[in-house]
Amino acid sequence: MNTSISTQPPRRNLLAALIFASRWLQLPIYLGLIVVQAIYSYKFIKLLWGLITHLNTMDESTMMLAVLNLIDVVMIANLLVMVLIGGYETFVSRLNVDDHPDQPEWLNHVNASVLKVKLSMAIISISSIHLLQTFINAGRLSENQMMWQLLLHLAFLLSAIAMAWTDKIVYGTSHQAH
Repeated sequence: MNTSISTQPPRRNLLAALIFASRWLQLPIYLGLIVVQAIYSYKFIKLLWGLITHLNTMDESTMMLAVLNLIDVVMIANLLVMVLIGGYETFVSRLNVDDHPDQPEWLNHVNASVLKVKLSMAIISISSIHLLQTFINAGRLSENQMMWQLLLHLAFLLSAIAMAWTDKIVYGTSHQAH
């Protein structure tokens, strides 16, 4: 016979349960990211087909820009995967894929802090690709456009450094194993 009595009033338990269950409101957002992932897969195939079909008419810089566009799509798709899997696992529910042979290694130690640092590194990488495209395409862009892209990239770098430094201070971690 269970004689344990809850020390909290029933309303408070209901409110706590409601607040905890509200995390499932993020499910449509994560399902939407799956749709976005499909869109990026389509975009990649379309860009790859364009590269293949126009290979003989492209000069070296045009080809390099096309390849950088492909890399950009891949990096954004990787960012989507990190947000989708890491965010769902961290904020909604466990995926329970511990025994799956394709489980990403980083999923074993993902938390909001690690996810934040990984995402900032991915954004810097994507920004680097865009900056490289800018410099390859420098003859067609104004100095003002190039300056703003460089400043934006530097802002991403400074933000990532600040986040990592704050994380190290607050949590005392270095994320070396991540």
